[in-house]
Amino acid sequence: MKKILAMSFILLMGFAGGVKADEGMWLLPLIQKLNIGTMQEMGLKLTPEQIYSVNHSSLKDAVVIFGGGCTGELISDQGLILTNHHCGYDKIQELSTLEHNYLDDGFWAGSMEEEIPAPGLTVTFLKKMEDVTGEIMSAVTNDMTEEERGKAIQDKRKELIDAASKDNNYKVQVKDYFAGNQYFLIVYETYTDVRFVGAPPSSIGKFGFDTDNWMWPRHTGDFSMFRVYADAEGKPADYSVENVPYQPAYHLPISIKGYEKGDFAMTIGFPGSTERYLPSWGIEERMKSFNQTLITVRGVKQDIWADAMAQSDKIRLQYASKFSRSSNYWKNSIGMNRGLEALNVMDKKKAQESEFAQWVNANESRKAVYGEVLPMLEKGYTQRADVYKAYMYLRESFLNGTEIYLFSLVGKDLIETLESGDQEKIDKQIEEIRETAKDFYKNYDAATDQKVMVAMLNLYQQNIAKKYQPKLYDTVNGKYKGNTEKYAADVFKKTIFASPETFEAFLANPKSKILKKDMALNAANTLLDAFSKIREEMSSTKPLIDKGNRLFMAGMMEMHPEKVYYPDANFTMRLSYGTVGDYEPRDAVNYNYFTTLKGVMEKEDPDNFEFNVPSKLKALYKAGDYGRYAANDGLLHVNFTTNNDITGGNSGSPVINGNGELFGLAFDGNWEAMSGDIAFETELQKCINVDIRYVLFIIDKYAGATRLIDEMTIVE
Repeated sequence: MKKILAMSFILLMGFAGGVKADEGMWLLPLIQKLNIGTMQEMGLKLTPEQIYSVNHSSLKDAVVIFGGGCTGELISDQGLILTNHHCGYDKIQELSTLEHNYLDDGFWAGSMEEEIPAPGLTVTFLKKMEDVTGEIMSAVTNDMTEEERGKAIQDKRKELIDAASKDNNYKVQVKDYFAGNQYFLIVYETYTDVRFVGAPPSSIGKFGFDTDNWMWPRHTGDFSMFRVYADAEGKPADYSVENVPYQPAYHLPISIKGYEKGDFAMTIGFPGSTERYLPSWGIEERMKSFNQTLITVRGVKQDIWADAMAQSDKIRLQYASKFSRSSNYWKNSIGMNRGLEALNVMDKKKAQESEFAQWVNANESRKAVYGEVLPMLEKGYTQRADVYKAYMYLRESFLNGTEIYLFSLVGKDLIETLESGDQEKIDKQIEEIRETAKDFYKNYDAATDQKVMVAMLNLYQQNIAKKYQPKLYDTVNGKYKGNTEKYAADVFKKTIFASPETFEAFLANPKSKILKKDMALNAANTLLDAFSKIREEMSSTKPLIDKGNRLFMAGMMEMHPEKVYYPDANFTMRLSYGTVGDYEPRDAVNYNYFTTLKGVMEKEDPDNFEFNVPSKLKALYKAGDYGRYAANDGLLHVNFTTNNDITGGNSGSPVINGNGELFGLAFDGNWEAMSGDIAFETELQKCINVDIRYVLFIIDKYAGATRLIDEMTIVE
């Protein structure tokens, strides 16, 4: 088996020309072997060493993990970071108050001293990636069970991580690729002193809001700015007034020369997750259990939130970030299901599996290795269908749905601490809980959550088999005779967690017996019990699915050695390349590859907050005052499209031209290609980007934050 896999990867390395340039999320250390020739033919002027180097500064040193799920880039030698507005949205909302509403009004620090500390926000740099497939595979044998194999790999992982972590403060991971057929050791360095520098108001940064999300044409200035600080030696340090702006090994020069259709475009970022090698049974599960659950449950929850937000400015600010996070992948799930059906992906996968079966059965040695792969996958996914749906519903309805249940679990461990009588430990835990509660109640409305609780209880009971229902339903259906409204009213009337006042009163005089009787905490405990049992049942099919997918992936690469395979996204640094261009979404319709400020004005709707336009932006448009940021046609370009391969996590990725200069900021994909995480659509897949000239125009002409412009290396 090891010989088969090794041969597959040798063959994989040898045929770089066999895949379209716009498809693929490529590992940077392999660019020299796989992609550089094609990229240079398309217009790249850089060498592989200028893109990725361990020993010298390179593009990789200017691209960071922003927070826990986005990408950012360094655009000055003083640690200035550019990312999307929607990537900074959570932190901007957290730093906002009704008096200083940075979401509505925007913010621009007038000096470094005015930059606002953003506690909890991190910026992470990639130091190196190293292929350790040989070391990992040396620990496994063909006669191991999946459990034995998993343990051997985990032990070897730990050995490699421990060795790479010795005498340093780096974060080290060993990540698998191609369903466990390849492994890379990855070294990161994380900085924790990050400060908010500036962002336009949401009327620019989220113009179009949920209506325009995933859509083209787009007219959104989706950017925000932060700065990373370090100690005097340039090393990571917790926030301190003594810290200084971080001086990166490399920062991106910024081009305001513009672009034309067909120009080379490259993104570097941290795409989160794709599943392009899923078998047909996995796709069915994704559509029916994962996507449909998000569509149903989040749709109901968001309607309740939207009603509350429309009635109160306070609630609107409290729930702005939550709603944005929830609705993003709710809409994505709708589009993905539609796209997978329209592209007939299931039938294409079944045809691929039929071809695979014929190839396997044509050779006895292949049958010995791969003969049980497809039955294994079918059995694994089929057996877990009901429990996986229950898992998704429980996660979405209660753990991500009804907020008070999850928060009440802060009292779970406190019971044991209170009964220990250790006053020092009690005091310490109470203070930690107070900090957690402060963050929770700042963005919480009990009346809204009570309505959500009723809706979630009803949805779960209606859609999930009784065997997977938490014991809280014994109370709902017994004492309350199935009246979820009456039950929820009682929970919020009696629980200590419903308001900051009642919870603080408890913390001032905490007693374990109060927690033991609390309705919210008791219900939450039954949710955890149910979740644990559901996950345990799901785990029984995991070995079948993991082994099946790993062997299917290896077999596919052996069956088609002429094809170049790229690994699914897993939130590690990737490069994609393509070109600027338009597309035709349907018959007789052609979408231009860029939009202009004129389109912002055409979309303006003063009665709809999603399409409000700031008066100053209108005045600049009326005056045609675009400064040096106008395109050759005299217009101010806002957004543009390329055919780069991106997904969630790529938000904030730099769009880089053939000279290695930043000319855009990736922020979205297009509605017609929402199937992209499962099946890449070469004719329709588009990456939607903010034109860097619009970003600079907003910073300079709209906000007057010229000190930030002065920091940048601008190429005219």
